[in-house]
Amino acid sequence: MSESPDSYFSQQHAVVTGGASGIGAAIAKLFSARGMRLTLMGRNQKRLDEMAGGLNAFAQPVDITKAADVQHGFSKAVEANGAVSILVNNAGSAKSGAFAKMSDDMWDRMLAVNLTGTYTCTRAVVNGMARAGHGRIINIASTASLKGYAYVTAYCAAKHGVLGLTRALALEMAGKGVTVNAVCPGYTDTDLVSRSLDKITRTTGMDRDVALAELVKNNPQGRLITPEEVADAVMWLCGPGAASVTGQAIAVAGGEVYG
Repeated sequence: MSESPDSYFSQQHAVVTGGASGIGAAIAKLFSARGMRLTLMGRNQKRLDEMAGGLNAFAQPVDITKAADVQHGFSKAVEANGAVSILVNNAGSAKSGAFAKMSDDMWDRMLAVNLTGTYTCTRAVVNGMARAGHGRIINIASTASLKGYAYVTAYCAAKHGVLGLTRALALEMAGKGVTVNAVCPGYTDTDLVSRSLDKITRTTGMDRDVALAELVKNNPQGRLITPEEVADAVMWLCGPGAASVTGQAIAVAGGEVYG
């Protein structure tokens, strides 16, 4: 007799980076509700502690742009909750600006946070997953991994890189019981989008509702994606029924793009 879904999930140790807010928090809440052992990572200790306290999760501050910090953080996670069987690379950052005016620092930062951080966190767990014969790696890659957007060149380049990493690593891990997939949300109702709207209204004088309409016009459904919708897609990829799904880009974007 096969094990029940809840029994399966209760055996998993999931790490969610950027787990204190937005999409990461929605994923963490869903994972906790299914009984997973849970580690939340991020840079803000206070926010991590507040989120983890309500979910019976382990909070570990980590700056994913620093390799030594990542190594230390994952060692602590394993001490607290055992070997990592699910990794959600959710931490990221988006900065906008015209390409001709973009600084080298901005370019380097966008690649460090969105691409190299994903690589470094994945490297911390993938060999252990392969030895165990089971693992799920889910990269939150954005629709910016599937198409271009003006004024976010560095972010798009980094997220396209995340999708390339996803597809290549999925092939390497295919015979080892480890799946690697990307979930690609469109504009989502998070603090990141709220800050983008603040910048648009501040720099252009545009009314906030008009600015929001400009963002959601890319979505054929005419709305922002909810963090919970993204979390549901991630949850499915973590389950036993998705064991043969790997190397995929799952667009959660109201029909804006196709993975």
